[in-house]
Amino acid sequence: MGQGRAGGRNQAGVRVRLAVFVPLAFAACAALAQYPERPVRLIVPQAAGSATDTVARLLAAEMVAPLGQSVVVEDRPGGALTIGIDLVAKSTPDGYTIGMGPIGAMAITRHMVAKLPYDIERDLQPIALVVKGHLLLAVSPSLPVKSVQELVEYAKKNPGKLMNASSSNGSPGHVGGELFKYMTGTDIVHVPYKGGAMAINDLIAGHVQVMFESLNSISTFARSGKVHALAVSGAKRSVGFPDLPTIGEAGVPGYDAGTWTGVIGPARMPRPVVNKLNASINQAIASPVFLARFAQIGDEPAGGTPEDFAETIRRDSAKWAEVVKRSGAKID
Repeated sequence: MGQGRAGGRNQAGVRVRLAVFVPLAFAACAALAQYPERPVRLIVPQAAGSATDTVARLLAAEMVAPLGQSVVVEDRPGGALTIGIDLVAKSTPDGYTIGMGPIGAMAITRHMVAKLPYDIERDLQPIALVVKGHLLLAVSPSLPVKSVQELVEYAKKNPGKLMNASSSNGSPGHVGGELFKYMTGTDIVHVPYKGGAMAINDLIAGHVQVMFESLNSISTFARSGKVHALAVSGAKRSVGFPDLPTIGEAGVPGYDAGTWTGVIGPARMPRPVVNKLNASINQAIASPVFLARFAQIGDEPAGGTPEDFAETIRRDSAKWAEVVKRSGAKID
């Protein structure tokens, strides 16, 4: 009899738990199905006007239709990109706070900052790769070189006299320059700036002589002749500069310093939310407005699955870890 009563109580307990759990489960499913029900915040870990900010604002505008809600861009620069990324990592994983994850933050500065406030693999969810692009290797018009080979020859004849400007310490332009120096055996001095605009202005004026900078930032100056373009940094030519060789083609075989940026979210986001965001991003970057804008710049829309983006992060993080280690570059 005791066992019968105990069994009855256990069954009753199960029924009570089910009665509570099932409505909650249905409510959660309904909430996911209706996502998003309010605007989504898109955090940019760089300043307004930066290459990543430009991509974010164009993407946000084109995501409105497929997502069904507005996407509000919020710039949170500072801390070698860690402030904005940390905000995303520590936000509620409900899909209402996502962020831009540029190559600098996801694959480069992680190897230069002594202690990150987050773990990229543990605390962040890759959602979709947005664009892939190039650095443009450009020189000041006052420098008497017209090709990559001439630049290498000039640098070898004048060790320590050429200055390579970059938008910041740990930027793609910084490590792209370090890779170039290593592969060519040249001694070129790195000069970090607080932003690409100031560095480009000094390149035009001849205060610095060399720069590896994103096409998004420097393409206008290259087209106008204010800086002299020598080559692009990726494995294949840029659609925006089809007559410009890659650095590999122009005399440094195997050189590849392509750039990219994507969208990330906090870890533990529900997969249906990740899928909805991924589909919206893939649709947004295929829009005529997005395609036309990036054809002018020379970068290309990327897209793909969250897993594709995760693999890109893994591969390039391993690559740039070696470059950073060889150069000894650090960010305190």
